[in-house]
Amino acid sequence: MDEGKRLFCFGCGYSARVLAKRLAARGFAVAGTCRTEEKAARLREEGIEVFVFGDDAPLADAGAALRGTTHLLMSAAPGERGDPVLAAHRDVLARIAPEIEWAGYLSTTGVYGDRQGEWVTEETPLDPAVMRSDRRATAERDWQELARESGLPLHIFRLAGIYGPGRNQLQAVKDGTAKRIVKEGQIFSRIHVEDIANVLEASMTKPNPGAIYNVCDDEPAPAPVPIAYAAELLGVDAPPEVPFEKADLSPMARSFYMSSRRVSNRRIHEELGVTLAYPTYREGLKALLKTL
Repeated sequence: MDEGKRLFCFGCGYSARVLAKRLAARGFAVAGTCRTEEKAARLREEGIEVFVFGDDAPLADAGAALRGTTHLLMSAAPGERGDPVLAAHRDVLARIAPEIEWAGYLSTTGVYGDRQGEWVTEETPLDPAVMRSDRRATAERDWQELARESGLPLHIFRLAGIYGPGRNQLQAVKDGTAKRIVKEGQIFSRIHVEDIANVLEASMTKPNPGAIYNVCDDEPAPAPVPIAYAAELLGVDAPPEVPFEKADLSPMARSFYMSSRRVSNRRIHEELGVTLAYPTYREGLKALLKTL
């Protein structure tokens, strides 16, 4: 058990909550932030000590909120003014850095930009294609600067498209919202939310400050393929294919199709010894059938 350890999550969202639940079962105290009191109430029901925090709402007493923290996870998205955590509490984080055993920043594989379907590794130069990915790349650099200055044991995790309970192609097919949008040469990588937690736990067990990890499964695939497979699992017809040029998409949804790349996950296997619970979308979707 890990009594005496404390995880603090800046942004107790979809991925962070899975890790929080696992670590709480191991004896960690778990605390973190969300944007509203309504969300805070739900998180408290899960045993998380919650603090309201946002772009315009810094922690009232960051020193007190972070006291006793041994493990720090940042998943709050950067905005127009940069990373909200650094903007509000950089000085406090620098001061407590020597007390932190492990720190993780959740970024995105979007920082690699468009590679026309080619493979990328953690050494591939960044070339973000859309504004939100550019903000993530800037946030990565800002966190790395703090780590160099303070000794914060920072690890960066570049996440592929996240799916899991309540957020997957099965649910979309069942709800009638799935679209099989076809764009020639388009390749996506993805990752089950439980495997994100697998990687983070492995990194905590084997910390390597300064390391960067791509967090994705073993099989990149065009977006229509998992949707067709989800329909097959449900025993229904797959949605018709729609050419990208004719697809009715929101600006954000359209931006996902502006980049194509295959993301290598070799480092999480070789360095961290991770065995993915869901190495492809097939295993992941089969397991998610029971959550519908």
